[in-house]
Amino acid sequence: MKRIAIAAALAFAAAPALAIDFGKIIDVGRQVVTQQGSPAAKEFSQEDEIGLGNALTASFLGASPLHPDANLQRYVNRVGKWVALHSERPDLPWTFAVIEGETVNAFAMPGGYVVISAGLLARLHSEAELAGALAHEIAHVVRKHQLAAIQSSLTSGALADVGKDLASSEIARRGGGGVGGAVVTELKSRAAGIGIEALKNGVFLRPLDRGMEYEADGMAVVLAARAGYDPYGLVGVLQMLEGLRSDGSGIDIMSTHPAPTDRIAELERAMPRLDRYASQPQLEARFRQVIAPAR
Repeated sequence: MKRIAIAAALAFAAAPALAIDFGKIIDVGRQVVTQQGSPAAKEFSQEDEIGLGNALTASFLGASPLHPDANLQRYVNRVGKWVALHSERPDLPWTFAVIEGETVNAFAMPGGYVVISAGLLARLHSEAELAGALAHEIAHVVRKHQLAAIQSSLTSGALADVGKDLASSEIARRGGGGVGGAVVTELKSRAAGIGIEALKNGVFLRPLDRGMEYEADGMAVVLAARAGYDPYGLVGVLQMLEGLRSDGSGIDIMSTHPAPTDRIAELERAMPRLDRYASQPQLEARFRQVIAPAR
């Protein structure tokens, strides 16, 4: 957490606290990969992926302050890292951050960076639910869904005007970083001057494909079970979100995900084989002990 906070401070030391306009970032990515002639998601090395996620997270946290409760931050990091260790990418520098605010949201950046809002935490009831919510975001990173979104955007046929200043000769002069490196380099050079609009809804670039969301849910319940939690924790989160949708709350996360009822219906296919793990703990008391003082 200290490393990210320092990075955020450096990124915004000489500029107002603006957040990231992901429309511009995707335009940069399109321009780079178009001139290089390679699909973006296949060209990102793990180092580039981590660098991109670090830059995006630092810029975002420059405009969205961390929750001041250090014990809460440590707790969420412990839970998140424990779940991530049971994934197929335990070697990533997994980092979890709680941001202030009543908005109900959680989202992931490439490379192992996961952000959850205090508003969402306040509506959870157990550590198993927290593990389920974080496992969903971990799954997005493990499956490289955000990077796949860059790749799929290349088929849209629309290059935005903001990337037109990136002449191929200019990219060639930078050299050495591959497609991913070029995107990261360009992002870092513009990070202090580009805005937040697409990130305010808690997504990277744009809402992910419904299939990606369902895949992340299916993988999340398996990760939670592997980590020793009741896998039905995620179902509890989805039921809570459905309640918010019904009364008109929780607009941010609703605008970027399939309806909770649809997600629960998809999970019903996977849950029977996980029923034997439903006796694993929910850990409500430990969760309340940390969350209550932070409210």
